[in-house]
Amino acid sequence: MSFSVVIPARYGSSRLPGKPLQDIAGLPMVQRVWQQAASSAAERVIIATDDQRIADCADAFGAEVCMTRADHPSGTDRLQEVVTQFDFADDHIVVNVQGDEPLIPPAVIDQVANNLQQHTSAGIATLCERIESVETLWDPNAVKVVSDTDGIALYFSRATIPWPRDAYAAQGGAPDSLPAGDWFRHIGIYAYRTGFLHRYITWAPAPLERLEQLEQLRALYHGVGIHVAEACAAVPGGVDTAEDLERLRELLEGEQ
Repeated sequence: MSFSVVIPARYGSSRLPGKPLQDIAGLPMVQRVWQQAASSAAERVIIATDDQRIADCADAFGAEVCMTRADHPSGTDRLQEVVTQFDFADDHIVVNVQGDEPLIPPAVIDQVANNLQQHTSAGIATLCERIESVETLWDPNAVKVVSDTDGIALYFSRATIPWPRDAYAAQGGAPDSLPAGDWFRHIGIYAYRTGFLHRYITWAPAPLERLEQLEQLRALYHGVGIHVAEACAAVPGGVDTAEDLERLRELLEGEQ
């Protein structure tokens, strides 16, 4: 199987400016993400950025870089510019690895690419993990997903889906322990075919997408199948805040 990885890396971040260049145990974050992706089966790993500082950093550690426009409304639009610049064939598979996940397991990168190749009716493949805590179940920052019998997503939401009606009614509100049932948290890694990306950018944001602030709902709104599978390895959380960064630094420095 042949596929490529693209790592979008923006300098601007409202919560953590300059995030891709933040030092983590002696290496910039973007380099750690790149190293994980380079350990996958991808034939090439490309860092996509609109900032020369990030491009210079990536050049220094030997990464392939694609300079992109700064005005993209979403990461998917940035990805489409990359595949256009590299003139990838319509059936070429591209995995979008977030630039703030320096511990992403290479195995899940291979998994999501292979899943898209195996499920030819799907336009996108992504991953999920079981929800094991009631706090995550009710957390709007933890995106939930429900799928059909073939692993095709029915919906993604920040709300609790499926809704535990009986448990909620029995306690007169949100249960304080995890109710019986199956809940899954979406993991934000995606595999796309190039042809789909060219279609995606022609669509305006969907009403559901605007309400939930979830890009993948644009694809569902237009009838595109999204294959979802449980990740084959645990995927640590990414770096969104200064607190996340400090925890990761302590973890990796403790391993040295």
